[in-house]
Amino acid sequence: MTDPNSAPEAPVNLSATAPAESASAEVAPTAVAPSEAASVALPITPETPAEARLELDIAAGEWQRVSPKYVVVDIVGWVIFGGLVTAASAIPFWFGWEFGWILPAVLGPVFLLVIAFTPRRVKAIGYALRDDDLVFRRGILFQRFVAVPYGRMQLVDISRGPVARALGLAELKFVTAAATSGVLIPGLPLERAEELRDHLVAVAETRRAGL
Repeated sequence: MTDPNSAPEAPVNLSATAPAESASAEVAPTAVAPSEAASVALPITPETPAEARLELDIAAGEWQRVSPKYVVVDIVGWVIFGGLVTAASAIPFWFGWEFGWILPAVLGPVFLLVIAFTPRRVKAIGYALRDDDLVFRRGILFQRFVAVPYGRMQLVDISRGPVARALGLAELKFVTAAATSGVLIPGLPLERAEELRDHLVAVAETRRAGL
């Protein structure tokens, strides 16, 4: 879960300054079709055969993980959200409903379980830079992979909430020509987020120019 009350910094708009993408630009065999980013959610279990798993041609060492400090940001967000929802669910009990305690009694342990799995969930977040696209992954039981072609990136934005700012972290968001294919990479050190933003802007402009 991302940090609440995030305040976006100045975004970088690629579509306003970059020329149209060349139709002759080559796409590597592993790249996603240029129309939009590809998003796949798969249940990964030990019994899943190798041929049924998502083939991304990315070695384990090439995945870059977010900062471990993001665990604190995610826990704070869940504590605030879970506390508000649990308190709101107890309103019927406060007004004298005999069975009004059941819902908060269920929601409380559920949110505690979610918070307990936060370190493992944060550890599963990662991204990899390939020749033609950026691949983002997250999820434990159900893993989600998103591949975004560089030439389709239109907006790169860095935002920081109060907790993330105190820990020196930021989140990087970029969207493509397809409005539904935006990707958010949380928990990046600020310097790394700025470097990655500048790199993506430069590569996207180069791909749009057909160089």
